[in-house]
Amino acid sequence: MTKPLTPPSWRKPAGMLTILGIILLWAILIVSASEYIGQMHILAQGVIYLVAGIIWIAPLRPLLIWIETGSFKAPPLP
Repeated sequence: MTKPLTPPSWRKPAGMLTILGIILLWAILIVSASEYIGQMHILAQGVIYLVAGIIWIAPLRPLLIWIETGSFKAPPLP
């Protein structure tokens, strides 16, 4: 059996918990606004929920970079 090249980093479980926290907070925010969104026209509701379903992904890129590299900046391209 071979030994891993580097020891496992604490950033991976911390990052996973952070991602779950972001999803939970975003879901609570959207659900709390659902009373107001539900009074809108069905097409407006669709657009709002579509945008809300995509927006939560935005903070994940720097977080995933941090999980892998330890820095929030993307490494330079070769």
